[in-house]
Amino acid sequence: MASTLYDIPLKRIDGTDSRLADFRARVLLVVNVASKCGLTPQYEGLEALYQAKRAEGLEVLGFPANNFKGQEPGDEAQIQEFCTLTYDVHFPMFSKVSVLGPDQHPLYAALTQAQPAAIGDGPFRERLKGYGVNPENATDVLWNFEKFLIDREGNVVARFAPDVAANDPRLLEAIDAALGQGR
Repeated sequence: MASTLYDIPLKRIDGTDSRLADFRARVLLVVNVASKCGLTPQYEGLEALYQAKRAEGLEVLGFPANNFKGQEPGDEAQIQEFCTLTYDVHFPMFSKVSVLGPDQHPLYAALTQAQPAAIGDGPFRERLKGYGVNPENATDVLWNFEKFLIDREGNVVARFAPDVAANDPRLLEAIDAALGQGR
């Protein structure tokens, strides 16, 4: 599994080629992000988490996606500018991807297959139903800011619902556990 995840071709937001292998032996928090979402202020918490745990081996990886109500309409340059100027984001950002549907990026196909259920799922899903959003497939990424945790060996060890914030004890405990392994 690890080599499969590590080998999936990716593009950084500046257009350079990348792979998760570039972050081998680090703990990865992969997040699909958006600039015009009610959850967009999570950028602040994600950046704080990145700064607090980067030296221990954590990388937060942002993947802009426009799958939900057009909440990431910008191009890479606009997204990069927004993240830098509004939230002073320093964690690695990648080119826009699709996280579900027929054009789903291979990374997200692998992530959702490895972790079909999200911790904390339920309350946010119910709230979305109130807006007429009811995903057909329970394993699909539910919304922007869903989080996948990958350990130092490249295993997807946890998945967190979109409204699980960066300072949520469940997320922090899982990150700390992953950081403690393999050192």
